[in-house]
Amino acid sequence: QVQLVESGGGLVQPGGSLRISCAISGITFSGKAMGWYRQAPGNQRELVAVITSSLNTFYEDSVKGRFTISRDDAKGTLSLQMNNLKPEDTAVYYCNVKWGPTDFWGKGTLVTVSS
Repeated sequence: QVQLVESGGGLVQPGGSLRISCAISGITFSGKAMGWYRQAPGNQRELVAVITSSLNTFYEDSVKGRFTISRDDAKGTLSLQMNNLKPEDTAVYYCNVKWGPTDFWGKGTLVTVSS
């Protein structure tokens, strides 16, 4: 059974930093791209960052230079380091793994950026 469990969300002030992680089990990491998505209240879920099995990365324009995605295949984890956070980064963040035609999702972790 594939399981994705996010952690590390919370309340942070504008300009602050936060690192969220996703523990992934039941699936081999080899050859699979993984990513972080987010969904703010009233908005659709949007892609934030992707990392491939060869460690190529892609970032949504608004987070470039502030967020860094990483993966540890040995430990089975996916992480997102978020720096210089802004109120518009407030959202539930979800990790995602694609396996063939199937998308696997965690339940999300809430990040709130507010003073």
